[in-house]
Amino acid sequence: MPETDPRLTAIRVARVFSYLVYFFVLAALVILVLGFFLELFAANPDAGFSQWVYRNLDRVMEPFRGIFPSKAINDNGSTLDVSILFAMIVYGIVGLAVKALVDWLTLRMHSLEQQRLEGDAAERLPRPDDSRGA
Repeated sequence: MPETDPRLTAIRVARVFSYLVYFFVLAALVILVLGFFLELFAANPDAGFSQWVYRNLDRVMEPFRGIFPSKAINDNGSTLDVSILFAMIVYGIVGLAVKALVDWLTLRMHSLEQQRLEGDAAERLPRPDDSRGA
Protein backbone atom coordinates (compact mmCIF):
# COMPACT_ATOMS: atom_id res chain seq x y z
CA MET A 1 0.00 0.00 0.00
CA PRO A 2 1.58 3.32 -1.06
CA GLU A 3 2.23 5.90 1.63
CA THR A 4 0.43 9.20 1.26
CA ASP A 5 2.40 12.39 1.63
CA PRO A 6 0.80 14.61 4.29
CA ARG A 7 1.76 17.68 2.23
CA LEU A 8 -0.14 16.30 -0.74
CA THR A 9 -3.19 15.59 1.43
CA ALA A 10 -3.09 19.11 2.86
CA ILE A 11 -2.85 20.61 -0.62
CA ARG A 12 -5.80 18.53 -1.82
CA VAL A 13 -7.93 19.64 1.15
CA ALA A 14 -6.94 23.28 0.60
CA ARG A 15 -7.75 22.96 -3.08
CA VAL A 16 -11.22 21.54 -2.39
CA PHE A 17 -11.88 24.35 0.10
CA SER A 18 -10.64 26.91 -2.43
CA TYR A 19 -12.97 25.51 -5.09
CA LEU A 20 -15.92 25.82 -2.69
CA VAL A 21 -15.06 29.46 -2.00
CA TYR A 22 -14.60 30.07 -5.74
CA PHE A 23 -18.01 28.59 -6.58
CA PHE A 24 -19.62 30.72 -3.84
CA VAL A 25 -17.99 33.85 -5.29
CA LEU A 26 -19.20 32.98 -8.80
CA ALA A 27 -22.75 32.38 -7.53
CA ALA A 28 -22.62 35.69 -5.63
CA LEU A 29 -21.51 37.49 -8.79
CA VAL A 30 -24.40 35.99 -10.78
CA ILE A 31 -26.86 37.08 -8.09
CA LEU A 32 -25.34 40.56 -8.00
CA VAL A 33 -25.63 40.97 -11.76
CA LEU A 34 -29.23 39.73 -11.76
CA GLY A 35 -30.15 41.99 -8.84
CA PHE A 36 -28.46 44.99 -10.43
CA PHE A 37 -30.42 44.64 -13.66
CA LEU A 38 -33.70 43.85 -11.90
CA GLU A 39 -33.37 47.06 -9.86
CA LEU A 40 -32.17 49.03 -12.87
CA PHE A 41 -35.19 48.02 -14.97
CA ALA A 42 -37.67 48.22 -12.05
CA ALA A 43 -38.67 44.56 -12.11
CA ASN A 44 -41.87 43.59 -10.32
CA PRO A 45 -40.80 42.72 -6.74
CA ASP A 46 -43.87 40.48 -6.35
CA ALA A 47 -42.76 38.07 -9.10
CA GLY A 48 -41.35 34.81 -7.77
CA PHE A 49 -38.02 35.08 -9.56
CA SER A 50 -37.55 38.69 -8.46
CA GLN A 51 -38.32 37.74 -4.86
CA TRP A 52 -35.75 34.96 -4.99
CA VAL A 53 -33.08 37.24 -6.49
CA TYR A 54 -33.79 40.08 -4.04
CA ARG A 55 -33.72 37.68 -1.07
CA ASN A 56 -30.33 36.32 -2.13
CA LEU A 57 -29.11 39.77 -3.09
CA ASP A 58 -29.72 40.90 0.48
CA ARG A 59 -27.50 38.07 1.72
CA VAL A 60 -24.52 38.73 -0.55
CA MET A 61 -24.85 42.51 -0.17
CA GLU A 62 -24.82 42.43 3.64
CA PRO A 63 -21.21 43.73 3.98
CA PHE A 64 -21.77 46.44 1.35
CA ARG A 65 -25.16 47.93 2.25
CA GLY A 66 -25.12 51.65 2.79
CA ILE A 67 -21.66 52.31 1.38
CA PHE A 68 -23.12 54.35 -1.48
CA PRO A 69 -26.64 55.78 -1.79
CA SER A 70 -29.04 54.36 -4.37
CA LYS A 71 -30.03 56.79 -7.08
CA ALA A 72 -33.56 56.88 -8.53
CA ILE A 73 -33.31 57.08 -12.30
CA ASN A 74 -36.94 57.82 -13.17
CA ASP A 75 -40.45 57.76 -11.73
CA ASN A 76 -41.22 54.11 -12.52
CA GLY A 77 -38.99 52.77 -9.73
CA SER A 78 -35.73 52.23 -11.60
CA THR A 79 -32.74 52.64 -9.33
CA LEU A 80 -29.02 52.65 -9.84
CA ASP A 81 -27.44 50.97 -6.82
CA VAL A 82 -23.74 51.78 -6.89
CA SER A 83 -23.22 49.57 -3.84
CA ILE A 84 -24.06 46.56 -6.01
CA LEU A 85 -21.47 47.64 -8.57
CA PHE A 86 -18.89 48.04 -5.80
CA ALA A 87 -19.78 44.58 -4.45
CA MET A 88 -19.31 43.13 -7.95
CA ILE A 89 -15.83 44.61 -8.10
CA VAL A 90 -14.89 43.29 -4.66
CA TYR A 91 -16.31 39.81 -5.31
CA GLY A 92 -14.56 39.82 -8.70
CA ILE A 93 -11.20 40.61 -7.11
CA VAL A 94 -11.75 37.91 -4.49
CA GLY A 95 -12.71 35.49 -7.26
CA LEU A 96 -9.53 36.25 -9.19
CA ALA A 97 -7.42 35.78 -6.07
CA VAL A 98 -9.08 32.46 -5.22
CA LYS A 99 -8.69 31.28 -8.83
CA ALA A 100 -4.99 32.11 -8.66
CA LEU A 101 -4.77 30.16 -5.39
CA VAL A 102 -6.50 27.15 -6.97
CA ASP A 103 -4.10 27.27 -9.92
CA TRP A 104 -1.08 27.49 -7.61
CA LEU A 105 -2.33 24.62 -5.43
CA THR A 106 -2.96 22.50 -8.53
CA LEU A 107 0.55 23.21 -9.81
CA ARG A 108 2.05 22.38 -6.40
CA MET A 109 -0.01 19.18 -6.17
CA HIS A 110 1.14 18.02 -9.60
CA SER A 111 4.74 18.87 -8.71
CA LEU A 112 4.59 16.76 -5.53
CA GLU A 113 2.94 13.89 -7.41
CA GLN A 114 5.65 14.06 -10.07
CA GLN A 115 8.38 13.98 -7.39
CA ARG A 116 6.72 10.96 -5.79
CA LEU A 117 6.50 9.15 -9.13
CA GLU A 118 10.14 9.91 -9.92
CA GLY A 119 11.14 8.64 -6.46
CA ASP A 120 9.13 5.44 -6.98
CA ALA A 121 10.74 4.91 -10.39
CA ALA A 122 14.22 5.45 -8.96
CA GLU A 123 13.59 2.82 -6.27
CA ARG A 124 12.64 0.26 -8.92
CA LEU A 125 15.81 0.74 -10.98
CA PRO A 126 18.39 -2.01 -10.59
CA ARG A 127 21.33 -0.92 -8.50
CA PRO A 128 24.82 -1.60 -9.71
CA ASP A 129 26.62 -4.28 -7.75
CA ASP A 130 29.42 -2.75 -5.68
CA SER A 131 31.33 -5.99 -5.32
CA ARG A 132 34.11 -6.25 -7.90
CA GLY A 133 36.12 -9.29 -8.59
CA ALA A 134 39.12 -9.47 -6.26
